[in-house]
Amino acid sequence: MAGGWARDGAVQDQIDDTVSDAVRAARNRMPHGESAEYCDECGEEIPEKRRAALPGVRTCVACQSQRDTATRHSTINRRGSKDSQLR
Repeated sequence: MAGGWARDGAVQDQIDDTVSDAVRAARNRMPHGESAEYCDECGEEIPEKRRAALPGVRTCVACQSQRDTATRHSTINRRGSKDSQLR
């Protein structure tokens, strides 16, 4: 049940859109194609087991860990209430 001027189901639509955006972003970050033998960032050799486990991998474990910690997530405000926009 939506409140105010929103139609019924509007809240669920917002939730569905947020989940869809997150899934799409995660799929875009996944490696694809041919794996590199050496890390694109530091030049270290990428172990064969890592290349077999993740087809299309381009970085070693250490460099990928640094990339993962630097990943920023979307902060789109789908609520639209005054309180959420004042933050």
